[in-house]
Amino acid sequence: ADGELVQYHYGLKDLVTILFYIFIAIILHAVVQEYILNKINRRLHLSKVKHSKFNESGQLVAFHLTSVIWCLYVVVTEGYISNPRSLWENYPHVYLPYQVKFFYLCQLAYWLHALPELYFQKVRKEEIPRQLRCIALYLLHIAGAYLLNLTRLGLILLLLQYLAEFFFHMARLVYFTDENNEKLFNVWAVVFVVTRLFTLTLYILVIGFGLPRVESQALDPERGNFFSFLFNNILFRMSVLLLVCLFQASVMWRFIHFQLRFWREYWHEQSSRKRAAAAAGTKQQSKPLKRDSGYHENGVVKAENGTSPRTKKLKSP
Repeated sequence: ADGELVQYHYGLKDLVTILFYIFIAIILHAVVQEYILNKINRRLHLSKVKHSKFNESGQLVAFHLTSVIWCLYVVVTEGYISNPRSLWENYPHVYLPYQVKFFYLCQLAYWLHALPELYFQKVRKEEIPRQLRCIALYLLHIAGAYLLNLTRLGLILLLLQYLAEFFFHMARLVYFTDENNEKLFNVWAVVFVVTRLFTLTLYILVIGFGLPRVESQALDPERGNFFSFLFNNILFRMSVLLLVCLFQASVMWRFIHFQLRFWREYWHEQSSRKRAAAAAGTKQQSKPLKRDSGYHENGVVKAENGTSPRTKKLKSP
């Protein structure tokens, strides 16, 4: 009422809040699984492998869609998109608006809840290392942005990442329902390339030009200033940018390799089908057709003049 703006800092009490929302995430996970995914699975009659992947993609589609809408609302209302300079101005961003802090705590709670879900969902042993690696990377980046006061940059990066992931898992769901429908994978490919380009551009803009211009360039952990003094050194700044470019290049290389392998398998399958169809047509044409002289009447073959086409035996006198 008096116009004061309340902002928040991170602390040990965040752990209690995260623990509470871990239980909330487990409950929501069970609701989506029981009332949506299980009903769809009963109709599709998928195999065990596809059943597991369908459940994984279904849960992530619900999470990514919610996170994209929520994150987009936060960055728009806070003015991070309309004013890109706010991503590095007044760094360190120690004090956070309520919605930014709440978003980060919910993100950490969701990815931490994914660890016990590996047991609850009875994930196959060969799938566990991949999912653990994915969970660890998300936790590392989200917690790093939250604790190192790079929350504004982290919001934009999460928005781009979740947008690409949403289209990927949505394409998998459509593919499981209809294996001939792969158009959404093409949409995901375009979105993935565009988001990678935006991510690389954002890194170069913030690390290469933004943080080196911050007024406070001294190391001050108490005030949350961890990076600006390092980025003032051009050698360190160029090294970080080189590592970022190499990482994005490796991601794009794996993506291009995957797409080339996919198209190679697709065209091989199409050519095999065409060869099989051509061979079946040739075999059908080469098969001799038996034609009876005369016509059929009540199941009996008769000659054109009404006599039977069979040769009559002459009776001996």
